[in-house]
Amino acid sequence: MSVKFIGYIGFNNSSEIHAANRDRVLDVAYVEAAARAQEEGDFDRVLIPFGSSSPESQIVAAHAAAITKRLGFLVAHRPGFTQPTLAARQLATLDQLSGGRVAVHIITGGADEEMARDGDTQTTKARRYARTDEYLEILRQEWTALRPFDHKGAFYEVRQGFASIKPDNLPVFFGGSSAEAIPVAGRHADVYALWGETLEQVSESVRTVRHAAAHYGRNPGFSLSLRPVVADTEEAAWKRARELEEQVRANREAAGLPTSGHRPPNEGSLRLLQTASANKRDARLWTGIAALTGAQGNSTGLVGTPEQIADALLDYYRIGIDHFLIRGFDPLADAITYGRDLIPVVRRRIAEFEAQGTKAPALAS
Repeated sequence: MSVKFIGYIGFNNSSEIHAANRDRVLDVAYVEAAARAQEEGDFDRVLIPFGSSSPESQIVAAHAAAITKRLGFLVAHRPGFTQPTLAARQLATLDQLSGGRVAVHIITGGADEEMARDGDTQTTKARRYARTDEYLEILRQEWTALRPFDHKGAFYEVRQGFASIKPDNLPVFFGGSSAEAIPVAGRHADVYALWGETLEQVSESVRTVRHAAAHYGRNPGFSLSLRPVVADTEEAAWKRARELEEQVRANREAAGLPTSGHRPPNEGSLRLLQTASANKRDARLWTGIAALTGAQGNSTGLVGTPEQIADALLDYYRIGIDHFLIRGFDPLADAITYGRDLIPVVRRRIAEFEAQGTKAPALAS
């Protein structure tokens, strides 16, 4: 099993500790610098995020692909706002233009308020996942059908659908941990994406998704999202983690945002927040920012020296994680640090582990 590293390109160099420049919602210079830095840092892909008020992810990915040669792109995409036949052709076109460097990250959406901003005011979460299931079925038909096909379902009707352009190899990443999401992940995910939790919790999720995928004869990969805090010594790394917590708390208080009492709208954030509230952690797992922000998105981290964090990532690798999505709180500077100091150590640790011929422990189904 090989390991893949996924970085991150937002639309500007903002984060929980850096307020966005509202005059530069899309900072082209940053996008280009982040793409080049992560290509030079030996990242395999970078995630381009999706939001109901943010720039369009596929267009940003197309620009970044045009200025790089090897770097892959994981384009976040929300089903339901583009017809699946059109989305299939858009993604296949981007894949061809980039030389086969594209994957799509399907995010169905659990927050009713965000969905409403794009005009989706009539669906429940359960119906959204049912729609995603049908959407992905049509998407794959467009990518693989050798002749026109018909489809009639609960959400879409296609008559003689056919795409003349096909992707070379366009993996489907899938996020969602609710009861409604898991069967859809099992049926469609080439890579299932998790947020950073304890080894025990991640093992449980891997088992659950593998069991769901087995019904369809599938064996997906697994991606884990984390925010590493790296320093030359363990003491310095934890000092930096505490400083980040103080910065985030101060920024949220100044903006009138809560730092406790959160009620996340989705299952994944709820799980992370419960982990943070119960102070569940392995040696390197850090949940301080998750507790302050209501576990909005990728908000848990690993803290330590490059070698210590590499060992922690190897522990996750042993239980089935073969992709690591890592991004920092100082986005561009941290990406450079990861490429220079962390990724080479992790690749070496995993190569040594594989060379020993040690098999990862089987996960009970």
